[in-house]
Amino acid sequence: MARDITIATRELSPFEQLVLNLLCEGKSNSAIANETAHTEKVIENTVSRSAQVFGIKSDSETNLRVLLALAFRAHYGDKAFDELNLPCAHLEVGPDGKAMCNRHVD
Repeated sequence: MARDITIATRELSPFEQLVLNLLCEGKSNSAIANETAHTEKVIENTVSRSAQVFGIKSDSETNLRVLLALAFRAHYGDKAFDELNLPCAHLEVGPDGKAMCNRHVD
């Protein structure tokens, strides 16, 4: 079943962005808690609160973390992907002959 993901209803706080960047790297709540020196409960609450920002609700057919990572990447870019040093899949040759991304504008 396709899910509608809304544009963020508010900007994420710097801590929420940090947590979601780590989530996009595939880290567990436990690993994120260790890396940020917070409890797992704080991370769980942050993930849940961040999902609400994008209108993502958990149910038996929804993997909240996957949809949240997709929504975060669509709204804030993909730092985890950028760190892999792989070319963007949206590259096009611009009028000046240089390759540029048609979706991710710096």
